[in-house]
Amino acid sequence: MTTDTYFEELAAALRTAGVPEDQITSTVTDLRGHLAETGTGAEEEFGPAASFAAQLGGVAPRPGDPGAEAESWTWTADLFNDRRMLAVHGDQGWEVESLDSLGRFVCRRTPGPALRWEYRREVIRGRRRDQMLAELSPEGWELCGEWLVYGYFKRPKAASAGPAGALDTVPETPEKWLFLSRRGKALLGVWVLIVAAAYLTLGLPGYAVVLMGVGGAVSAVVTAKLETAKGRTTPEG
Repeated sequence: MTTDTYFEELAAALRTAGVPEDQITSTVTDLRGHLAETGTGAEEEFGPAASFAAQLGGVAPRPGDPGAEAESWTWTADLFNDRRMLAVHGDQGWEVESLDSLGRFVCRRTPGPALRWEYRREVIRGRRRDQMLAELSPEGWELCGEWLVYGYFKRPKAASAGPAGALDTVPETPEKWLFLSRRGKALLGVWVLIVAAAYLTLGLPGYAVVLMGVGGAVSAVVTAKLETAKGRTTPEG
């Protein structure tokens, strides 16, 4: 990538985030001057343009500083449907801040013009964790939550879509918070029957809850093995 191309991408990312044009011009001028002194390449010195723009405070809101006007929303989906729903909600300007102890996506969004977000899910158990972080970080991906053997990564869509990564207006916050696929609903039905049978037979609701937890963990591990061996599974609606 040439220096001119790099700074064009950087300027576009900052412009998408609403940074004033005079500030963009000043920033690019200063950075070009720095490169002239060091003699290094732009990407070598600063990293990918989109992630560098985020560090400058232009593309991504600074962590821990969402602003008083930011909306909050928490939702969840099964492992067959989470990536599809992350794509849908990311296009609506929802940024995942973390996953809570129940595996729910804790999101925020600033009203008015906003950024679209893109997400990906990877198996990060064991040594694979460091490998995935090393591969994805240079491309601007940031780990935003973990659940079981999975890691969820986010980055502003401007990193891949340029100005199309901006959202002029945002839809209302969904009233729904649970998004299950057909397979997820079927599995839930099976586990409800198992829980009911365990309760009627043993009279131990706690034991039934344990059964549900074990079942969910087994399902996640099986899915993880399939993804690791054959690539990503196709999400189902």
